[in-house]
Amino acid sequence: MYQGGYLIGQIHKRTGRRINELLKENGITEFNGAQGTILYSLWNKETMTIKEIASVTGLAKTSLTSMLERMKQGGLLEIEENPQDGRSKIIRLTAKAKELQDVYEEVSASMTDCWYRGMSEEEIVQFEETLQKVLKNIEEY
Repeated sequence: MYQGGYLIGQIHKRTGRRINELLKENGITEFNGAQGTILYSLWNKETMTIKEIASVTGLAKTSLTSMLERMKQGGLLEIEENPQDGRSKIIRLTAKAKELQDVYEEVSASMTDCWYRGMSEEEIVQFEETLQKVLKNIEEY
């Protein structure tokens, strides 16, 4: 019996827990690992629509809307009407969120080191290619 889905699920859960621990250890209490995924997207592109964030993060728009509202209340995001499309909102980082980027990147680098510990460059490339195939298969299913 194949266990790929189970293993990916376990990795996801344990990675999420460890990221939350590392964030707290580094003094970040303003957001959790799941919200960090949203911030990461915005650190790479200053403003985005909810639809764009959902596409990049893989989060459902229903979950995303409530997460974005909590992040806005925490002073991490600004949410405003999209002047080009009244049905969508523009999400923008605040200065507070921008200040947290360096620490988040350190936490992320620590997790990358953990994930790939003991793996050769060739193994890492092969592993990531395999994950890309799995992701593509799921998206096409």
